[in-house]
Amino acid sequence: MMDHDRPDEPGRDDDRPATRPGREDEAPAAGSPRAPLRRAPTPPEIVEIASPNHGPRRGVAAPNMVVIHYTNMSSAALALARLCNPAAEVSAHYLIDETGGTFRLVSEMRRAWHAGVSAWGPVEDVNSHSIGIELANPGPEAGLPPFPEAQIEALERLLFAVRLRWAIPPARVLGHSDVAVGRKIDPGEKFPWARLARAGHAIWSDAEAPVPAPALPPETLLGVHALKLGYRWEETAEGFADLVRALQMRFAPDETGAPASPRLAARVAEMAGRFPVADGERRSSYAPPGPSGRVHVAPPRPDEAPDDDGFGPDFDLDTE
Repeated sequence: MMDHDRPDEPGRDDDRPATRPGREDEAPAAGSPRAPLRRAPTPPEIVEIASPNHGPRRGVAAPNMVVIHYTNMSSAALALARLCNPAAEVSAHYLIDETGGTFRLVSEMRRAWHAGVSAWGPVEDVNSHSIGIELANPGPEAGLPPFPEAQIEALERLLFAVRLRWAIPPARVLGHSDVAVGRKIDPGEKFPWARLARAGHAIWSDAEAPVPAPALPPETLLGVHALKLGYRWEETAEGFADLVRALQMRFAPDETGAPASPRLAARVAEMAGRFPVADGERRSSYAPPGPSGRVHVAPPRPDEAPDDDGFGPDFDLDTE
């Protein structure tokens, strides 16, 4: 979601050795073998529509993660108009409509404004580190309809090209709800993470609850493993409940909204063991709260001139 929570109004961030998407040593779905890609898929036909809403990346020369959103708007046309509206100060690198039509709005070299207040492991400026992909979907207000086959197929083709271009590992293909725990819920529990993992574009676990059941409640080590994986959250009872929901949407979507289960704990533990974030450089689980008002503005660095819009490259519209 373009950092917004209301329908019809989207709101809006470590260098690794190059690896080719689809390699068996990258990230097949846990517990089930994945057939390696034998031939690169044809990239989607891309329509160029320039959004004015972007700035320079900060502290990193190239993107090293992907963040997937849904638009939470009634149509792709409305989302496209807002993403290109200079007054909205929101954007993403790509928008994919329900038919698979793919629009590039911001150059991959530039910093689009899509993630808002967010963090992943040691990264607290997710916009600077990421490529944002919006999927046209009306969201919860319309019952969160399933993502059409043509849309997901276009996403897979786009991910192959983007990940190949920037050597982005599958463990760094994330949802908005992963990097903004408790603040965002997109792309939601109906997003096909397992399918993306089978194609080599995400991580997934098919682990089931251990037998016999462990003596510790599933919540006991869930936060430890989530932190190791990269999640950040507010260290309160409410914040931990938000974390449980984010993990459910990602690794056990059929359990979303239920109490933490041994199966969820087993899946998160497996993923944390296989894909620890940044090989050990982690911060406290505490994620800084969002701004109290509707607009968050962080000043540019002393060596970085502000953008022409006067807000600097960190302007972010946030509706929470």
